[in-house]
Amino acid sequence: MMLLPNKNDALHKAWLYRLLEAIADENGLKGALYFKGGTCAAMLGWLDRFSVDLDFDYAGSHADIPATRKLLEDIFKRLGLEVIDSSKNGLQYFLKYRPTGSSAGAFRNTLKIEAMFPLFTASLYQPQQFVEIDRILTCQTKETMFAHKLVALMDRYEKTGHIAGRDIYDIHHFFMQGFAYNAEVIKQRSQKELKDFFTDLIAFVELKVSDKLITEDLNSLLSPDKFTQMRKILKRETVSLLRHEVEAL
Repeated sequence: MMLLPNKNDALHKAWLYRLLEAIADENGLKGALYFKGGTCAAMLGWLDRFSVDLDFDYAGSHADIPATRKLLEDIFKRLGLEVIDSSKNGLQYFLKYRPTGSSAGAFRNTLKIEAMFPLFTASLYQPQQFVEIDRILTCQTKETMFAHKLVALMDRYEKTGHIAGRDIYDIHHFFMQGFAYNAEVIKQRSQKELKDFFTDLIAFVELKVSDKLITEDLNSLLSPDKFTQMRKILKRETVSLLRHEVEAL
């Protein structure tokens, strides 16, 4: 069950689940969208933070993308979600819902849905039961998800110049929970051997990740107590865990 750091996030969570349920019920999308990312991990109990987006891998062909876009856009219209921005060629949408209450303007009211294409051949998937919406969805395995999260930290920076503090948190959490990672995913995405990849990742975290960045990205995704605890130790412990991994290889 995905945790709520703030009671005001309940509306956003409800919209995430409403949209995910509609996608799960659409026959034309079941075999095309494989669930992944923070919301998937949180709903499965693999992650103890809030997540605000829906992320998928796209298992269809490039030729099928227009039909998939049509199915998604029909769902958005049916649910009353406004498309405020989208990718012209891919599968990425920024959606707006209408918050309620007298102070609605003070809270988030947009969510992103994105499906990445093509699939990495090393990624593994399996059906999972999502109790909160009473649906079964095909998802990245835990090991595949951890591997992609490890690569995403540097990959996101190389592509966008942006670093997500939540990537650091998730890497730390997965290590602390004793999760294994899919080594072949790391090799395929990074084009590096494992020891070289982890050595480079350590240097990246030490050089690029600041306490300010961690604070800005995580303060809305964790409970106040959890945030206070983690922001002081997250970078140091993550580097230590990564160094341990290098020593074990």
